[in-house]
Amino acid sequence: MKRALSFIVLSAFLDLLGATVLVPVIPYLVRQYSPDALSVGLLALTFSIFQFIAGPALGRLSDRYGRRPILLLSVLGSGVGYLVFGFATALWMLFVGRAIDGITGGNISVAQAYIADVSAPEDRAKNFGLIGAAFGLGFIIGPALGGMLSHVSLQAPAFLAAGLTLVTAAFGYFVLPESLPRERRTSGALTWGDVNPIAQIGRVFASPQLRGPLGAMFLMTVAMSSLQTNFAVFTTDVFGYGPADNARVFVFIGVVSVVVQGGLLRTALKYAREHSVMLAGLGIATLGYAGIAMVRAPWHLYPVLGLVGLGSALAGATLSSFITTLVDPTEVGVATGLTQSAGALGRVIGPVVAGAVFDAVAPSAPYVIGAVCVALSLWVLVVSRPVRVA
Repeated sequence: MKRALSFIVLSAFLDLLGATVLVPVIPYLVRQYSPDALSVGLLALTFSIFQFIAGPALGRLSDRYGRRPILLLSVLGSGVGYLVFGFATALWMLFVGRAIDGITGGNISVAQAYIADVSAPEDRAKNFGLIGAAFGLGFIIGPALGGMLSHVSLQAPAFLAAGLTLVTAAFGYFVLPESLPRERRTSGALTWGDVNPIAQIGRVFASPQLRGPLGAMFLMTVAMSSLQTNFAVFTTDVFGYGPADNARVFVFIGVVSVVVQGGLLRTALKYAREHSVMLAGLGIATLGYAGIAMVRAPWHLYPVLGLVGLGSALAGATLSSFITTLVDPTEVGVATGLTQSAGALGRVIGPVVAGAVFDAVAPSAPYVIGAVCVALSLWVLVVSRPVRVA
């Protein structure tokens, strides 16, 4: 169990490390083939769009064939995507590399399903928090590592990500046992409806159990992706920040996430129910986003971003865990796949909305909208009252 959990956490860490290690070099790689900023934005959206499409299908396949083969194939696919990206000699190859990684990027949803399989109910949210802590660590290390490797070559970060991912797949082949017994797998012939993303997402709107929680996940991700993509523009415009200043702020957010999901979450769950921690996290994050919109000095950013990091870390892990308890055990993979798709859709929409309102309304507008989105997610969870199945 410990070795398997170590692999799951490692794969989550490498998933975000691989994505963020490319951040410092993507604009420069794109400029070799296209001078316009639109290409950079479209490349960033490509991964999320394909992840949105593929997430539910990979989750359904893992419910039918087991977590281990789908997880290993997903990790392997990410490695192939990074190799294509690194060897690209044309703009379309960069897009193909990110698309491959997005299609096979179900390793996080399948990893969450794996954790749901092997965790006792009282430990599920804590173990989901470990994935969040791994994400936070990747968020800290990835951009810094990508910046250093860019001095070697613009392709070096992609090759590092590919190498680490392929080593992880080999490691998992030897240490990762199957978590889903045959008697708990879905049976019958595999149909197009089982893997059709539109059909799978349509099930969400037909299910009062999943509609509210997945809507909350979508709203949370819209807010967070708006912050991630717009914050550097905001601080440059309002406070004259440069790249080093913004890097320090993002490292601070990552550290808060690691501390909360790696330790504080476990303490909170000793004294409060998972559902209460989730709602409290959303309330704290709402205050944080509203605070960003009202900052008047650079030092004000740290306490309000601390609230965003604290609240988002508490709510993210507990909501992901909670969603897996709302479906039959044979459909946990579908639930985690839909969770990932809801997040991917939020990452598609959030940056577009943030950029539009920043230009058309005010620099603070994306964070007002972020506060509204997170407050709405809290309201949706309270009103929908989903009932646990597992």
